Amino acid sequence: MHCPFCAHPDTKVIDSRLVADGEQIRRRRECIQCGERFTTFETAELVMPRVIKQDGTREPFNEDKLRSGIQRALEKRPVSVEAIEAAITHIKQKLRATGEREVQSRNVGEWVMTELRQLDQVAYVRFASVYRSFKDLDEFRAEIEKISTPAEDAS
Repeated sequence: MHCPFCAHPDTKVIDSRLVADGEQIRRRRECIQCGERFTTFETAELVMPRVIKQDGTREPFNEDKLRSGIQRALEKRPVSVEAIEAAITHIKQKLRATGEREVQSRNVGEWVMTELRQLDQVAYVRFASVYRSFKDLDEFRAEIEKISTPAEDAS
């Protein structure tokens, strides 16, 4: 790696450690020529599949769009930022695990609903109402019945 101070092409690694729950490696480096030290972060660059929308168009996976949709559903709900980030990580892992170059947006939506159902049932119903285009109160009732029934069986 080139030194950011003198542009010398040779640096040596002084220290390496895992950060971000093992998602990154932090390296302290020292320039062999000028002796300056600096830090670099190394992460795996994984290509995410493209998303096939319902109208047939294809677009690159957009993590910001995913986060925005989840946060909108969870607005004013008591769910921690850490839990939201964990849900996003689970969805991204499922996307990568498909091994496909393209994934139907319907699959991504179902994964979001699975995560939201575990995080907060109100957010789940909010998201489902938009995602499944509920047209009347009966559709809301049916969805609420679906998530209420398993809880009653457990008691």
